[in-house]
Amino acid sequence: MNDLSPKFHAPVLVAPVLQFLLTSESRTIVDATLGDGGHSEALLEKGGAELRVIGIDADSKALAVAQTRLAQFAERFQPLQGNFRSLTSLLGSLGMTSVDGVLADLGVSSRQIDQPERGFSYLQDGPLDMRMNPNLPHTAADLLATLEQNELKKIFRDYGEEKLAAPIARAIVRQRSQRALLRTGDLRQIVEKIVHGPHRVKSLARIFQALRIAVNEELEALNEFLAQALALLRPGGRLAVISYHSLEDRLVKQFFKAQAKGCTCPPEFPMCVCGRQPQLSILTAKPLMPGPEEIAANSRARSARLRAAQKR
Repeated sequence: MNDLSPKFHAPVLVAPVLQFLLTSESRTIVDATLGDGGHSEALLEKGGAELRVIGIDADSKALAVAQTRLAQFAERFQPLQGNFRSLTSLLGSLGMTSVDGVLADLGVSSRQIDQPERGFSYLQDGPLDMRMNPNLPHTAADLLATLEQNELKKIFRDYGEEKLAAPIARAIVRQRSQRALLRTGDLRQIVEKIVHGPHRVKSLARIFQALRIAVNEELEALNEFLAQALALLRPGGRLAVISYHSLEDRLVKQFFKAQAKGCTCPPEFPMCVCGRQPQLSILTAKPLMPGPEEIAANSRARSARLRAAQKR
């Protein structure tokens, strides 16, 4: 299947995305992680003639696929190449300072996972790349070749929550002194020598996830994005975020909670002196998850979690 195949990947949690982002006031919505354009397509179809969608993606190939998918909406769809951590400047290039809704569907896209040459999957052999934006300076192979053992351990522990982070990092350093790790298969072999039994597959997933997060600075980018999205929303505008692992979901949860609280004074203070007002109203008491039917149709949806909030 080539990059411009008419077979597009299905978006997750479409119904709640439409529920939260399409209001009577919705005129401009930003799909900050465009991918194949599935969420944008649903928004444009359901939102009516007055709705405009701006789609952002760091991957030029993803933009090309999405533009093919959304060709019928060309007058109401604006593609932009860039990372969502630069949301303010990207929208500023269009002269925009406020929007009605922002969506982020985090993590790596199905199309990227399915391309062995991108190096995201331990299931297929390919170069250890893992860059969502091919123009980023450092690949996964670069990090494995240059980072100190303790730095690798920290990445695997903090970003992958891998219990065997230390021996895996030690094995990588030992291996690279003999031969460079250049292929996904090279990394998989190391993990499989360390991890035995039924936990092997989960450890492989954690190590590859951790390395991908480090290469793309995903958590730093998410923090920057959330702050900018809040600033760009008009009062009453809405922010929806779909995450796929606990690290992302925790960041979103904590951000929403902090912005909904407002006051940051210590609890022993008799009265508020900081003057900070709540910025958000949380719309999802708990994250929304796909139902059995959606998971049966799209197994990659099983770990998706959606949180939404409205600007006050």
